[in-house]
Amino acid sequence: MDNTSLKDGDNCQVINGTHKGKAGIVRDINTSKTGHITITVVQANGVRFKTLGKNVIVVTHNKKA
Repeated sequence: MDNTSLKDGDNCQVINGTHKGKAGIVRDINTSKTGHITITVVQANGVRFKTLGKNVIVVTHNKKA
């Protein structure tokens, strides 16, 4: 996946890793010291979890400019 397409507010689906199968809204995008993109995903029920950007696909982009 091209991680540059991840934007705050996008709907995403986790396809790999511990949270595989979960979906939610992308929040709090960071780049770690080692260069990996980490994101916080907020599910519809309000539960938050952190995952790597490479483990998600964007389902719909946020329309905000």
